[in-house]
Amino acid sequence: MFGDVDSYKNRENNNNYDETLVKLLEEKIEALTKEIDKLRQDLNWYKTELEKLLAPPYIEATILDILPDGKVIVRSSSGPNLVVNVATNVDVSKLKPGMSVALSQRGSTIIDILPNREDIIVKSFELIEKPNIHYSDIGGLEDQINELREVVELPLKNKKLFEELGIEPPKGVLLYGPPGTGKTMLAKAVAAESNATFIHVVASEFAQKFVGEGARIVREVFELARKKAPSIIFIDELDAIAARRIDIGTSGEREIQRTLMQLLAEIDGFKALDNVKIIAATNRIDILDPAILRPGRFDRLIEVPLPDEKGRKEIFKIYLQRMRINENDKLNYDLIAQLTDGFSGADIKNVCTEAGYMAIREGRESIKFQDIIRAIDKIKKKNLRKAINTRTEKYL
Repeated sequence: MFGDVDSYKNRENNNNYDETLVKLLEEKIEALTKEIDKLRQDLNWYKTELEKLLAPPYIEATILDILPDGKVIVRSSSGPNLVVNVATNVDVSKLKPGMSVALSQRGSTIIDILPNREDIIVKSFELIEKPNIHYSDIGGLEDQINELREVVELPLKNKKLFEELGIEPPKGVLLYGPPGTGKTMLAKAVAAESNATFIHVVASEFAQKFVGEGARIVREVFELARKKAPSIIFIDELDAIAARRIDIGTSGEREIQRTLMQLLAEIDGFKALDNVKIIAATNRIDILDPAILRPGRFDRLIEVPLPDEKGRKEIFKIYLQRMRINENDKLNYDLIAQLTDGFSGADIKNVCTEAGYMAIREGRESIKFQDIIRAIDKIKKKNLRKAINTRTEKYL
C-alpha cells in the first residue's frame, strides 16, 4: 500500500517538473521569436538604406505641357526639353504646367511630384507678413521717409487716387548710400506702415551656378510677390547683379547678365505687378547699369546719407530710451552727437550696445553717461583701424 503512495508521489513530481520545463521552453521560444522579428526589422531597414545608397539620383524638371496621350513635356534641370512618361504611382490629374517633378535617370519617367517651389523660396529668403519696424524707430531720415510714403505707401493704400488722376507711380525705388545708414530699416518700415508682405532678397542669391537658374529664381520671387500682394520686394546689394555690362566676359558674367535681363523683364514686362512694389538698395550706385535706372524701372532714386548732427541725436534718443540709464546721470545728447561725427546709424547702435557691455562687465544694472563716452572712443578707434586696413589693401 505504501509503495503505491510513493509511486504516485513520484509521478506527480515528474509531471510538475515536465510542466515547469515546458513553460521555460515556451518562454524561451517566445523570446527567440521576438528577437527574430526584431532582427528581421533591422535587416529590412538596412536593405532599404542600402537601396537608397545604391539608387541613382533623380533629375529635377519643370512641367511645360501635358499631352493628350498622357505624356508630359518637361524642361529638365540638366538642359533640354523632354517628352516623358508618367509612372503608374503618380496621379496624372495632379500634374499641371509649372510644377516641379522628379525624373528617373533611366528612361526619364516622372516618378514623383516635388514640393511647391514657393515653399523653397519662403525657406531661402526672408519673408515677413508684417515687419515690426515703424517710422518712429528711424531717426534723421524724415525726407527719405516722406518720399517713400509718396512713392510706395500711398499707391499701395490708395491705388484708386492714381487711377483717377491717370498717372502711374514708380514701380521701383532705389535707396543708395553708405553701409549702415538704415536702408533696410526704411524698406521694412514702409512695408509695415503699408500692411504689405515684406520679401527680403540679397541680390547675390540670384547668382546661380547653372544656366537659367538665376532667371528662374527671379521669376518665382515675383510670382510669390503677386500671390502675397500687397507686397514689397526688397533687393539688397543690387550691384551684385546689376553692375554695368561689358561686351567680353566669362560664362559666369553672362549668366549674371541673363539674370539681370529677367529682373528688368519682370519690372516692366507684360505681366502687371498689381500691388507689388520693388525697393532696392546699394552702396555702389556708380557701377550700376544705366538700363536699370531708366524711367519705368528704378527711376526714383533716394539717397540715404550718413546722419548729420541732428540725425545722430535723434538716433541716440531712439536707442537709449529703450535702455536703463543711471538715474544720477543726465544724458547730454548734444555732446554725444558732436563726438560721433561721421558715424552711421549702425555705428551708433554699436555704441549703445558697447556701453551696455561695459556696465555688465562692471556688475552694474544701469548704464552711466561715461560708458557711452568710452564706447564712442572705442568705436572710433575700431573704425580708424578698419579705414587704415582698407587703404593698405588698396595700395598693396
